[in-house]
Order: sequence, then structure tokens, then C-alpha cells
Amino acid sequence: MILAIDVGSSSARASAYDDSGKTVADLFHRVSYEPAVGRDGTVEHDPHRLLDAVATCVDAVATRGDDVHARRRGREIHAVGVTAFWHGLLGFDRDGRPATPIYMWGDTRSASDALLLRSALDEEALHVRTGCHLHTSYWPAKLRWLARARPAETGRVARWGSVGELLELALFGAAGTSVSMASGTGLLDQERAQWDREALAAAGVDAERLFPLVDRADARRGLRPEWASRWPALRAVPWFPAIGDGAASNVGSDCIDATRVALNVGTSAALRVLADTPSPPRGLWRYRLDRRTSLIGGALSEGGNAYAWCRKVLRLADDEATEAALAALGADEHGLTVLPFLAGERAPGWRGERRAALTGLTLDATPLTILRAVLEAVALRLARVYDLLRPRAAPDHVVVGSGGALVASAAWAQIIADALGHPLIVSREEEATSRGAALLALDALGIRPFNEPVPAPMGQTFVPDPARHARYVEALARQRALEETLP
Repeated sequence: MILAIDVGSSSARASAYDDSGKTVADLFHRVSYEPAVGRDGTVEHDPHRLLDAVATCVDAVATRGDDVHARRRGREIHAVGVTAFWHGLLGFDRDGRPATPIYMWGDTRSASDALLLRSALDEEALHVRTGCHLHTSYWPAKLRWLARARPAETGRVARWGSVGELLELALFGAAGTSVSMASGTGLLDQERAQWDREALAAAGVDAERLFPLVDRADARRGLRPEWASRWPALRAVPWFPAIGDGAASNVGSDCIDATRVALNVGTSAALRVLADTPSPPRGLWRYRLDRRTSLIGGALSEGGNAYAWCRKVLRLADDEATEAALAALGADEHGLTVLPFLAGERAPGWRGERRAALTGLTLDATPLTILRAVLEAVALRLARVYDLLRPRAAPDHVVVGSGGALVASAAWAQIIADALGHPLIVSREEEATSRGAALLALDALGIRPFNEPVPAPMGQTFVPDPARHARYVEALARQRALEETLP
């Protein structure tokens, strides 16, 4: 078996997969958590809490996976694959302990620093080399803000890293940054697979304060004694470096070439395609699975978080009645126009300082129509990203959807298909990101190439309706007109 660890924005998960990439029954555990958020743009996670969540998940799966009956059936854990959210920034002290919170991609307190970098640097050239825009999601703006706003805190930092390094330092006492995780920092020269000098200078950090770069097959072995005694089944198995969650999700949903575009709606939302292209179009990013394989796409700051925000603020039940009522509403029949920038804008405009807006309210507006308008607004942003990404995909490509928020709402899946104007096939693989981590571990072990997996089961296909798509084209024009009124 492969143990897959998935450290997400809202939960940690551990699960087991067999050598064909199929889940092993009853070997799954999840621990949920929420970031600290603030009106000033704060979005932070406590690294100790995330580490405890991962340990609890591994406790549950490794213990059940190491029972006598499992060993008799030849179901030992042979390796651990790890995936984690991209862009999280965490400082470590000289002893390798966390010295800061984890600053998340949705933290927008560095907005003024991002604007300053945009005015001072050749963003187009940096975008070509690093695959990233100058934006609050990425490390250059965050590191400048931290040096300016929290000098005492940054003074305690010996090295900067991510959740992947947090796990490796705790479990092994040493760590490296995978090329995949590094590609989402805004500091990596992607063609050379090394830290970019200009980006480092812009961030005010040198390479010695980062971790050495490793590739996805560079495993660690030999847990620290306290962990080896806690998880004897994992004492000497290889642990592979953390891979960015988006890359793992593409692999786990079998979107491993230009014929399949991955659409994921979890906490946030994204469209991605594996394509070896030297320069992504403006508005999209380019990240890496490993030194040889890149993917391009665009991510929104909104996804399931926008749905959850609406349910909480508008006091809507999360039940079948709400879903049915949502589906019964007509496309854009409410007359509302929404900019869904609850956590700033990412693709395609990359303006972290922007905030959400809602116009067109009348006395007949209801919580349900506002929810529908917000979900449609997210779908319209995905449609803009899709228009940029579509030329990089094969002409006969399919769009494969995954993610808890998408799977949970057929109404929203239909809205997205109508907005894209392209059929959307929703994968029945509920844990595409974890599955991707497992498939990549099997590939690294030489057991099964990740580009020859057992296909994940496909679910419902949502076919766009031409009349609804036409209405969403008009709604997108209104959304863009409202956006142009912002500074």
C-alpha cells in the first residue's frame, strides 16, 4: 500500500491506496481546521495545529494498516506520498521549529507591496521566468511586507519554507523544498529549476535562507525515534517530498496531458492542464509537477469558501431543499452583478487589493437569489480563465471536474458548465489530490508510471444549454463593466 497525506487549506487527510491506485477500504481519516482571518486581510494557519492534524490522521491510518490481518494479506505500507497547498509561507528558527504562522495564499496584507513591486520591476519578464505574477499570493510581496511590518518576527527566522518542510523537519530533522512546491512561490526560475536572482532580490531574501531544492522522487527514510516508535510500520519506508496540491489533483483525476483539462472547486477554484510551454499567457500561471513536467492554469481565491460564506451570512441551510431551490432558479434571472473577491482577486487580473462587490439589489432579492448570483459570479470568473487556457489544450479536450464543493452541488456544476459553454464531467474520485500523491509515489518506486494509471471512475456529465450560455455571456459583460469601475 501507499499512504497518501494531503494537507489542504481546510483539512488534513490520510488515506491508503493499493498498487493499482485504488483506495483501500476503511483506511481514511480527516481532521478539519479553519484559518484565522481578519478584516485587514489576515489569513493564517497555526503550524502546530496542522502538524497535529496530520499526525492524528497518520495515527488512524497507519495503525489500522499495520494490523496482523493486513500484513497477512500483504498489505504493508511501502511508501508515503505527500501533497500540500501551494503558496503557504512559514518561517523556521535555527532549530527548525516554526517561528511564524503559516501565511496563506488568501492573505492580502501585502497588497501595497505587490503594487510597489509591479511598478518597480519588469513583471512580464518575471512572469515568463517564474510563471507567477507579482501578487499577494506569492512570496516576494509577502516577504517584503513581513520585513516591513513584522521585523522582530522575521528576525527570528533562519529559513523560509512551506508545510512540506514543516513535516520533514518534524519527522526527520532535515528538509528540502520540492521543485513542485517551489514553483508556486514566485521565486523559482522554472526553466533552470533554481531560485531566481531577481525574484530573490525583490523579496529581500537570499537563497541560503531557503531550503535546498529536491525533486519529487528524492525520498527521506528513517523517522526520528519518537515518530518511529509511534508509527513502526513507517519506520524505514520512503517519504516523498510534498507536491503542490494542484499538480497532484491533475494526476489524481487523470488529467495528465493536453486532452484533459482539470477543473477543481474546493476551498478555492482552478483550471489546469499539463502542458510543457515556455511562457504562459498573461493572466495564467505556470507551475511544475517536477523538473520535467509543467502545468499551466489559473486559480481563483473563491470556490467553496464563497458558498460557505453565503450559507453562513445569509443563514441558508446546507440541505437538499436549498440545492433543489437553487437549481430551480433561472440563469442570471436575478439581475444581480457580483465581483466575488472575498479574498482579493487572483486570475486573471491578479489584484490582491480588490474586494467583493454586489450591485443590482432590489426589494425582491432573497438569500437564495444572492447565493445563486455569487455562485454564478465564480463560474463567470472560471469562464474567463477557461478562455485563456483553452488554446493550450487539445482541440478535442474534455473538462474533468473534481473537488468537494463541486461534487456536493449538482446545481453549481451545471452553472459552471453553462458558463464555460463546454461539457463538464465530474469525477467520482472524491479524493483526487490524495490519489495523485499515491500515484506519484508508485511512479517514484518504479511500480506504475503515473501516466498509465487505472482510470478514476467518472460520474455525471453536465451538458451546457446554449440559451443559458448566451445569458451568461451577457452576465460576464456586466461583470467586466463593473470590474472596470474599480481602481
